[in-house]
Amino acid sequence: MNITMASLSQQGERTSNQDQTGEVIGERAACFLVCDGVAGNSGGEVAARIARNTILAEFDGEQHLNPQFIRLYVNNANQAIRSEQKNDQDNSKMGTTLVSLFIDRDYHLAYWAHAGDSRLYLFRRGFLYQVTTDHSLIQQLKDAGHQTEGVSSNLLYFALGMGDERREASYSDVVPVEDGDAFLLCTDGFWHGVTQEQMQQSLQMVNTPQEWLTLMHQSLRKHGEASDDTQDNYSAIAVWVGQPQETTLIHTLAEAAQFFPLRD
Repeated sequence: MNITMASLSQQGERTSNQDQTGEVIGERAACFLVCDGVAGNSGGEVAARIARNTILAEFDGEQHLNPQFIRLYVNNANQAIRSEQKNDQDNSKMGTTLVSLFIDRDYHLAYWAHAGDSRLYLFRRGFLYQVTTDHSLIQQLKDAGHQTEGVSSNLLYFALGMGDERREASYSDVVPVEDGDAFLLCTDGFWHGVTQEQMQQSLQMVNTPQEWLTLMHQSLRKHGEASDDTQDNYSAIAVWVGQPQETTLIHTLAEAAQFFPLRD
């Protein structure tokens, strides 16, 4: 299975960039992840770095995917953050979001995990799907059918190092990967400034993952220039399987409607 990828991470207008990205592409499996240190509490960049380093150090790209191992990697990252909280009182409330994608290259399977409001999108057969559900207050209100006007989109009820210690990250089912799939992992600073329509339209205009990120980055910068809000840090990883640009426009809406549910 041919996999190509690109990544970006920008500080925005914050005093520091608390985001961390990383990947391992082995012969049999690949891992991609994006972490965003939770703002408002000190040590967000520390928590993001611990999560990133723990998972990448434990992941073995020379072995086939094992969903139980992946749960262990994420849980270990969570416990490593909580352990550091106890050792460092200055960072006792630090936390980080996580979105991670794992691909078995031999068996053409994907699996993902996330905590917080960093997201994973999948572009398949000409359509873009948000396949993670934010662990945020505003998402809970939406799910319950309540109005969300005036509610901060940054309030999280769970992230690694935060919330009930018994709570775990959210995990997908094991999903078959198709030639032409394009994945996007990104922080809230990224998806706040780039609409899903822009993500989809951008993919139809490019030939590489780097070009895709560059085009979306331009849209994000225009959004920032037109907004009065302080630009958050923003990071993203684009992962292509095969040649997505060759499958972008060949499938109909009827075909897409038959596609099995992906949202976790």
